[in-house]
Amino acid sequence: MKLLESKAVLLNKDKIKSRFIYHSMKRLFDIVAATCGIVILSPLMMIIAVLIKAEDHGPVFYKQVRVGKNGKTFEMYKFRSMFVNADKMLDRLKDQNDVDGPMFKIKKDPRVTKVGHFIRKHSLDELPQFLNVLRGDMSLVGPRPPLPSEVEEYSEYDKQRLFVMPGCTGLWQATERNEVCFNEMVQLDIEYIQKAGFLFDLWIIWKTVEIVIKPNGSY
Repeated sequence: MKLLESKAVLLNKDKIKSRFIYHSMKRLFDIVAATCGIVILSPLMMIIAVLIKAEDHGPVFYKQVRVGKNGKTFEMYKFRSMFVNADKMLDRLKDQNDVDGPMFKIKKDPRVTKVGHFIRKHSLDELPQFLNVLRGDMSLVGPRPPLPSEVEEYSEYDKQRLFVMPGCTGLWQATERNEVCFNEMVQLDIEYIQKAGFLFDLWIIWKTVEIVIKPNGSY
């Protein structure tokens, strides 16, 4: 995957808004695909829910405030992959961050449960986000929805990621994932917004399905 060479690229927000046909078709596809995904994958989601509950008897789902299109916040749903008190452990782990920039990720995160390791590796913890798609908070394909604390550190260039609906998967997730730093992730998101189209979205979804079967650098 060839990354954009510099931060010189600035997106035309009005041009993005003017793509009415693409955005309408994408929303229709999102609704149909998310509904089908929930129905078809419901047995798998039930199994994951049982395993999470059986491991430590904590809640199955995890809700977290994220920032969506145009800076609007929403609650994003995931299968819980960490211990219940994981947020309280964050402060003493920040110096172990493996990702440069506002994001926080560590490869051997002690907060992740046994079941959590598996569902994260195969991106199965993201399945409840189908509900966010149906609610209109997210699209199937788009930039990763950031935390409010991350957006506080964004440059004006970085904020271009918020010009479009965030996605359950995207160019970054389907290709480089955690193999690149924050700045390169932003570049991939900008590249996606520039090239966004129905066929490109389908290709990203296909690559994501491949990752579920054969994981890339997710953790």
